[in-house]
Amino acid sequence: MLREIFNDQRKHLEYFFDHLDEKQAEAVFNLCAGIKGFLVLTGIGKSGLVAEKIAMTLVSTGTKAIYLPSLNFLHGDIGIVSSDDCVIFLSKSGETEELLGLIPSIRKKRAKLIALVSNSNSRLAQMADVALSLPVEKELCPFDLAPTISTEVQLLFGDVLTMALMKHKGFTLASYGENHPSGAIGKKATIKVDQIMIQGEALPLCQPSQKLLEVLPEFSAKRLGCLLIVDQEGKFQGIYTDGDLRRSLQSFGSDVMQKTIEELMTRSPISTKSDVLAWDALKLMQKDPKRWIMVLPVIEDEKVVGLVRMHDIIHTGIA
Repeated sequence: MLREIFNDQRKHLEYFFDHLDEKQAEAVFNLCAGIKGFLVLTGIGKSGLVAEKIAMTLVSTGTKAIYLPSLNFLHGDIGIVSSDDCVIFLSKSGETEELLGLIPSIRKKRAKLIALVSNSNSRLAQMADVALSLPVEKELCPFDLAPTISTEVQLLFGDVLTMALMKHKGFTLASYGENHPSGAIGKKATIKVDQIMIQGEALPLCQPSQKLLEVLPEFSAKRLGCLLIVDQEGKFQGIYTDGDLRRSLQSFGSDVMQKTIEELMTRSPISTKSDVLAWDALKLMQKDPKRWIMVLPVIEDEKVVGLVRMHDIIHTGIA
């Protein structure tokens, strides 16, 4: 049963993409991109719910937008609309009387008007500054009544328009985080490595010429799963991890204790900087799905300033 419906849905959505007038879609984008004020979205019934969702996504991604229930327009809310704004109507038929009745008042405000409809010959399409037909072959409903494909394509186009405007405005991850201060999204965009890295006396440091036997106490006491090797000037030379210790024991047996760290360390390992987002550091540590890096040296001007652990990044709640 579900497979059959999924296949119907796929076919109807392919019809939408095959018949969408991309040139006219660009015209909608260009008008929205040039608006100095708000994008005011509205619709009736299910289209109104979609309009509200699109408005909320626009706001969270850097576009000034608001959803207004169409029935509220003529009861005071029309006062929020100005000549700098653009009102976007969502309607499958384009013949919804409640929306058509708003047009004279919107024209008096000298706001722009966009119609997203599925009937290019509708009155709403004819009266708009820019109209885009969202092609619908038929609803998923077996009676072709319940809004399904029509609302899906409204939401689909709304999301695409939102992303296009987001890119056009140069909206960054940091900006996204400012709009989402709570939760994982905000943390991904704001928490930097220097806020969670281990530093100072807690760092497990040693010099290249030291033997493994000499540095094992430091290795064990700091309990960070690695040693950071620096020269006499404090410049970073390499790293020696607990994984390296296991491999060294397998290769050299007990003789490994007399070998210098310089002989055993990993030279030029992956590292990061203190001002990098913790989320980006985590992606770097997980870049190779077969071999995750559990600790990452933090290097500034060739010197070790910290160490960030995957455990500490995940503990922040960003992953």
